[in-house]
Amino acid sequence: MKNATMRIGRSVIPAVVLGFIFAGSSLKACEMFPVTFEFGVAAKMRDGTILRADIYRPKAEGKFPVLLQRTPYNKSTSSSFGQNAAAHGYVVIVQDVRGRFTSDGDFYTFKNESNDGFDTVEWAAALPYSNGKVGMFGRSYVGATQMLAAIAHPPHLAGICPIVTASNYHENWAYQGGALEQWFDQSWSATLSRDTLDRAVLRSVNALLAVRKLPLTTFPLYNFSDPSGAPASGIPFATSSLAPFYLDWLAHPNYDEYWKSIAIDERYGEITVPALTTAAWYDIFQGGSFRNYAGMKLHAGSDAARKAQHLMVMIGGHAGREQKIGEVDFGPASVVSEDDMILAWYEYLFKGVQNEFAGKLVKIFVMGANVWRGEDEWPLARARNTRYYLHSSGNANSLHGDGSLSLVAPNAESFDHYVYDPSNPVPTTGGPLCCDAVHLKPGPQNQRPVEARDDVQVYSTLPFAADTEVTGQIGLELYAGSSAVNTDFTGKLVDVAPDGTAYNLTEGILRASHRDSMETSTPLVPGQIYKFNIDLWSTSNVFLKGHVLRLEVSSSNFPRFDRNLNTGEDAAHAEKYVPATNSIYHDAAHPSALLLPVIPSP
Repeated sequence: MKNATMRIGRSVIPAVVLGFIFAGSSLKACEMFPVTFEFGVAAKMRDGTILRADIYRPKAEGKFPVLLQRTPYNKSTSSSFGQNAAAHGYVVIVQDVRGRFTSDGDFYTFKNESNDGFDTVEWAAALPYSNGKVGMFGRSYVGATQMLAAIAHPPHLAGICPIVTASNYHENWAYQGGALEQWFDQSWSATLSRDTLDRAVLRSVNALLAVRKLPLTTFPLYNFSDPSGAPASGIPFATSSLAPFYLDWLAHPNYDEYWKSIAIDERYGEITVPALTTAAWYDIFQGGSFRNYAGMKLHAGSDAARKAQHLMVMIGGHAGREQKIGEVDFGPASVVSEDDMILAWYEYLFKGVQNEFAGKLVKIFVMGANVWRGEDEWPLARARNTRYYLHSSGNANSLHGDGSLSLVAPNAESFDHYVYDPSNPVPTTGGPLCCDAVHLKPGPQNQRPVEARDDVQVYSTLPFAADTEVTGQIGLELYAGSSAVNTDFTGKLVDVAPDGTAYNLTEGILRASHRDSMETSTPLVPGQIYKFNIDLWSTSNVFLKGHVLRLEVSSSNFPRFDRNLNTGEDAAHAEKYVPATNSIYHDAAHPSALLLPVIPSP
């Protein structure tokens, strides 16, 4: 364990980093403290496992509130925030979760975070320089460590700040709409595996025996079980050894007890603390972030907690943190410093500073207009639920077809059909992606190449005669059928500029076999027409005058989601596939429609 002292110069976090949100009312000038810190501080969990943390705190007499982060991503990466927050009068504790980096034990997603979170909060509250009030903070899985600790309601937890995280680890972590989130699941698991490999090699290779092995090429880098240096047998290296949870996710495609035991959205009543929930347009966990806010707002375990829920919706999240996300520059006002936001939240919550968190409970960034706006609630009560009906004469295939959207309900119309071939899926083009932007770019990307495909059905409005705002959750009621016993249906909302550039806003998917429930899988009857309700998540966008609102419908979005092989076989082990002819119906008996929350003009 190391000790050190640092003095931070007198400064105030800039007031302009969040545009209007902190304008004129950011962190008030206050006494700045020199900072001392310790590395590798041990905390014993209830089962005896030792977890280690870095602690940054004011070098001063007295007791201070604690800001706690529990992370699988290496505690040393939070040193800048730790030093800055400590200078502002907080004890900052950043802990490696069980089985990651310097902490003991074995890592397995989610299952230890409630107990370890409870134990760590109470350990932190009892430290001699703590005033007993603990707040948690962080994004992504670090948001999960907060939510899972909060449902265990440790007595000294006084606030949380979950940023871009999920509400249910089946729906919107491993799966969405019944489809495997293949790109995220595999890339994220592979990223975590790097530390797991390092730990396994250090723990399992007996160096004194291994150096005697000949030839030199037989050095047992992959041996995780036998200290003699003999290779482990029967272990699929990349999955079983390094990411066993990934195989378990594949083994549990339905929402069963494996998932229910760690579900947040079934336990909002057990959360009794204020929260600043942060969602983001184009973020992979956007749907879960909104569900967390709504769930705690309605069902948190005390009236005080329900009234103390705040929501902030920014741009990017996992898709980026700059003013340019994907191909679109949203302007300097869009940029959010998450560190500054966290600190301002706890200045308000723990110290009573009357900054912008004392005002509107909901703050959203409105795209198109590219401005921040405060609101009294989410969803917006003034939004008008509006149906835009799908139309065509039976040829909506591609951008060059005759698909359209209008407020007029359909009468007698021909259905559209296309062939979905799993060997040639619609390629993922932008959207809410994580965690490999080098190979698959996230955020808004021009959809024109996708819309040129015949297996993408394109439905467009006429150009808007005036600016039109859509803010809230987007739904698609789709009447469709298939020649297969199982297939997928996808939807994507697009903003088309006068020059034809088509930028994606939000999207969704539904595995047809999960049309009635995520808990069970029911095959299709080929040729039968079904009503599918597809959640396209949410957006806030002003379609500027002259722009077109567009809907794309298809049956794949690969590799963001795994390909439905159309056979009805177990997706985790199936290798054979068949093409499917899928049909979209839009007539008087089957009025397929896009459901939009339209904001009335002032």
